[in-house]
Amino acid sequence: MGGAGDSSTKPPRPPAAAAGEEGEMRADNALHALGFEFTRITAAEVAGRLAVTETCCQPFKMLNGGVSALMAESTASIGAYIASGHRRVAGVQLSINHLRPARLGDVVQAKATPVQLGRNIQYFSYFHNFDLRNESDQTSLQSSFSKVWEVQVWREDPSTSEFKDLVSSARVTVLVNLSTPEEMASYKEGIKKYSKL
Repeated sequence: MGGAGDSSTKPPRPPAAAAGEEGEMRADNALHALGFEFTRITAAEVAGRLAVTETCCQPFKMLNGGVSALMAESTASIGAYIASGHRRVAGVQLSINHLRPARLGDVVQAKATPVQLGRNIQYFSYFHNFDLRNESDQTSLQSSFSKVWEVQVWREDPSTSEFKDLVSSARVTVLVNLSTPEEMASYKEGIKKYSKL
């Protein structure tokens, strides 16, 4: 209970392997709280889906742009974590374009793929529609020693569960050459297991 007389200077430790109920592994607690479900976790792609509920809507019953940004940075960071050999990562830049609304009741799919994997920084783009990617534009946005991920968020066609409309696109730059604290060892093991979806 950190009161005025508390002399503790250490921050609280992260939960072991971000565990949930019954020992389940959670790749990302914030996304889990919104109901996001991962469908693929690898060094080459991180994907998942989210039902647009009241919790993740802005007052006009549309997906809050901050939720799209959370999906972008979280999926890219998990991919960067795996691609870097399970070293600690930190997002250093996020650029997102909100292109179409996703409304209350829609289901959106997110897909993060690396654009460029450098030694120190990974750059990801996050799009809802990977067909709209322009390879020449991606090249112009890359820099030396960067790891960039591209992330896309799509609205699903309810009758087919296929991508329908691009909701947002983002590029996430991730610093990856950080040392990993000992207390994160259980997270590393959990992600290794979880990435075998």
